[in-house]
Amino acid sequence: MLYPLKFEPIPMPKIWGGQKLKRLYNTDEYDNIGESWLVSAIAGNESIVKSGFLKDNSLSELVEVYLNDLVGNEVYRRYGNDFPLLVKVIDAADDLSIQVHPNDKIAKERHNSFGKNEMWYILDCDKEAFVYAGFNRKITEKEYLKAVENNTLEEYLQKHIVNKGDYIYIPAGCVHSIGRGCTIMEIQQSSDITYRIYDFDRRDKNGNRRELHTEEAVKAIDFENWQKTLSPTVFIDNEARKIVETPYFKTSILCLSKVQVLDLSTIDSFVLISVLDGKLNINHPSGKTVANSWETILLPASLDSVILSPEEKSQILITYIE
Repeated sequence: MLYPLKFEPIPMPKIWGGQKLKRLYNTDEYDNIGESWLVSAIAGNESIVKSGFLKDNSLSELVEVYLNDLVGNEVYRRYGNDFPLLVKVIDAADDLSIQVHPNDKIAKERHNSFGKNEMWYILDCDKEAFVYAGFNRKITEKEYLKAVENNTLEEYLQKHIVNKGDYIYIPAGCVHSIGRGCTIMEIQQSSDITYRIYDFDRRDKNGNRRELHTEEAVKAIDFENWQKTLSPTVFIDNEARKIVETPYFKTSILCLSKVQVLDLSTIDSFVLISVLDGKLNINHPSGKTVANSWETILLPASLDSVILSPEEKSQILITYIE
């Protein structure tokens, strides 16, 4: 019988990364970890099961073997053996580049890949930390290219001051950047395609500037849907509330202060439980899986229900595909 799966986190050192994600690895081996991939089927960076009889198997191997029992009938019909989502935690000790991601059509044509629609949840942040998402006014392609050429693009970007618990949906085609001092849980389509537009003239340890993708980016930008909204989380104890609803995934937030049964019988999909804060026991027919803060557990589609038992008040994201 399939059981809730916890994976080994995958460290991603970045030029802008910090020290906060070391807590996930219990080692000083890594430095400047910008991202920790919690659930991934990206080639070369595939999640490996941490425990149980499926230990040491990759996520892609599990999809190939267990098919719709793992991901759900409809999800398997749509995506086959390609696991469709990626979950990561981001620690921005410095500003990320200003960038954009392609939609499904462009990503398929250029890279034979999924596009990249994503959501961010602010796990923690410094005072006055911010993100860029969208433009602050209607802008034409010609104006955009001139701003890129003159290194004045920031003047046109919509700046959002963030607080812990805020969330925002970043669709493909939205120009964006995460500012320094933000720690973020990101749920996205399974894609690692980024078009870097501006990198603050930053140099790596070898003195080289990172590659920019000006031509690729301009055709990927959605100049029509230019406004984006950052929302604060409103918690209602022990009551799930949907915060993101897209064709790619749906995410609800739940603040748990008591034991609760999570009914999965009507969901024809795997379910991802991402712990934002607290510590959670997930009880299931095969035993118990413990989820700590900043971890994500994959619940196979074959499970009809699990019992969520918080060891302390816990906040979680519940994500699936409909």
